[in-house]
Amino acid sequence: MNAPVSPQQRGTVRLFTQRFSATPLGARLARQLTLHQLHVWNVPYGSEVSEAAALVVAELAANAVTHGRVPGRDFELGLRLATAPDVLRIEVSDTRGERRPPGPGHLPPAPPLDARSGRGLLIVEALASRWEVLDRVPVGKTVRAELDLPH
Repeated sequence: MNAPVSPQQRGTVRLFTQRFSATPLGARLARQLTLHQLHVWNVPYGSEVSEAAALVVAELAANAVTHGRVPGRDFELGLRLATAPDVLRIEVSDTRGERRPPGPGHLPPAPPLDARSGRGLLIVEALASRWEVLDRVPVGKTVRAELDLPH
């Protein structure tokens, strides 16, 4: 007799990973490729999930390029679309470990409206169902954000 299938085994998991140059162009490409990959996975352009994911990737990739850049090293984008439970996981990793951003619940207040930066993780916190900052082995950090998908 076969053992019952666990909820983790019933679902489908789709994975995508790509490295990008740690440049503004690399960050833009990460955002565009996220939109394309989600569309391939039947998350249509312009949908609420697609738009939220694009914003989260844009902010995390910009942070990786601005604060996590190590000359000669790329940053990495990982996407994981799972069913049962329906979750889109976004991971952006860089190789700079000593400049770790504050985690959830520890962000500074929003900067003044005329400030040119300082809102990226506040946007991530507003859009993501969950997010965290993790150590990356052997070096660096990963910022992981998850978006719960509508059924």
